[in-house]
Amino acid sequence: MQSAPAISAASAAPTPWWDITAYDYDLPPELIAQAPAAQRDASRLLVYDMRRAALTHRHFAELPRLLRSGDVLVVNDCRVMPARLFGTRAGSGGAVEILLTERVDATTWHAMVRPGRACKPGARLDIAGVTAQVRDCLPDGQRVLAFACTPAEFEALLQRAGVVPLPPYIKRPRAPSAAADRERYQTVYARAGCAIAAPTAGLHFTTALLDALRAHGCQILAVTLDVGIGTFQPVAVDDLRQHQMHREQCCITAATATTLNAARAAGRRIIAVGTTALRTLESCLDPHGQFQPFNGPTGIFIHPPLRIRAIDGLLTNFHLPRSTLLVLLAAWLGPNIWRELYAEAICQHYRFYSYGDAMLLLQEC
Repeated sequence: MQSAPAISAASAAPTPWWDITAYDYDLPPELIAQAPAAQRDASRLLVYDMRRAALTHRHFAELPRLLRSGDVLVVNDCRVMPARLFGTRAGSGGAVEILLTERVDATTWHAMVRPGRACKPGARLDIAGVTAQVRDCLPDGQRVLAFACTPAEFEALLQRAGVVPLPPYIKRPRAPSAAADRERYQTVYARAGCAIAAPTAGLHFTTALLDALRAHGCQILAVTLDVGIGTFQPVAVDDLRQHQMHREQCCITAATATTLNAARAAGRRIIAVGTTALRTLESCLDPHGQFQPFNGPTGIFIHPPLRIRAIDGLLTNFHLPRSTLLVLLAAWLGPNIWRELYAEAICQHYRFYSYGDAMLLLQEC
């Protein structure tokens, strides 16, 4: 275990919470992880005790020793689909790139298509032997694509030609995803939904580590949020009060809500594994602090000075500057604390972003 200097909680915010420049920082490019750690749980873990304003440097595999018996970890069990496809335009043969973003039905999808100007309604695209027709152009520029195949053939197309939609800062050739990315850009507990990005805080878990947490007395609960297009799009406004979150489908079952309410009544800690799990929990919390079952879209935007009520701890990766995820982190930690933690992580050469290291941020360790 390596300790670090205490973090000062008294720093004054240099700019208003809604100014996007308050969430900027400089990151050396070499700290952007291009591949995951050799073993999932070999990642480093920065642990921060919010009450004591103290941090330590650990490893993810130590997690059972860092948590209490009775703690409840809430994971997002969404499954990442190989949602990026490459094809050609019928007639011209021009290349097109497609990112499926939202399912309309089994073979009809909303999608980002490049080049958009050449893909007007009525255009036909050939994707690895399957034809897709552009049915409509949506106000935000996305297209509605109808694939001329059965649902089973569409699933086969994704598995045959689809590319795991890694974030643009992870560089890969234009080819079907390598087996390593198909395995590692997916949590070991992925089960439901059709996400186009991974809930990256969960990528560090192994089956053995989950078993060790259960043996330690921790409970693992699953919710589902289909991580969507908002993950790929930067904030486009300078004033966050004008930012509109993309809506994503999420679900928390009645049984899970009941278990969470019982845990809270018993004084047990609830720890969200990732920002998507946290957004789901906050979306289903009623005004009285009770979790309610929910199955529908959420566009919740968590930002200062809003108080996060659903959790006692957050397990998360390091996030891009000027992102809504970093804004959420500022709401959880308080003004400027995130900046000092990130500065320490950079100084200690932590690996950043989706395939990088993690932080455990607890109200009290």
